[in-house]
Amino acid sequence: MARHTLPDAKEAAEILAWRRTKPVRRPPPTAGRSLVKTLKPFEDRFGQGAQGLITRWKEIVGETLARHTEPVKVTKPRGGGPGALEIRVDGPAAALIQHQAPEILERVNLFLGSGAVNKLRIIQGPVKTAAPVKSRRRAPPLDAAREAELSRSLAEAEDGPLKASLLRLGRAVMRQTSAKDVKR
Repeated sequence: MARHTLPDAKEAAEILAWRRTKPVRRPPPTAGRSLVKTLKPFEDRFGQGAQGLITRWKEIVGETLARHTEPVKVTKPRGGGPGALEIRVDGPAAALIQHQAPEILERVNLFLGSGAVNKLRIIQGPVKTAAPVKSRRRAPPLDAAREAELSRSLAEAEDGPLKASLLRLGRAVMRQTSAKDVKR
């Protein structure tokens, strides 16, 4: 069995000069970048639709209305012309949205382009994009002196749900008054 020896530097240079190496392959472009050429004509023809509105909805209608509404779809008439924006609204907010419809349509047209939408269709139902409810921080306990004062004031009351409710109410009121004292 013959032993193979590694080539020295001169032989390696000759081998590399004689054998061309393949260039490193470039990775394929990202899907979004590849689809731009395909989707651009459709976007020019039909507009961005509701998907474009969803990402910027809070900026278009404001934070308060965005919590109670979400765009569903933009429908275009067959003959062309301005379309209708369908919005899902949490129940009681529908009256407010209907009242502010002209301003909302104006803002949407600023985003989609002049004359893109001229009607607002309101659908009442649960909104998926509602802002998450902020968790309330647990209030710190009262200091021992104030807790003792509260217990003494309720010593005459019978033990039961009424006394427990009064204790909770008293603690909440005392926390608020102590917080106001700290702010001053």
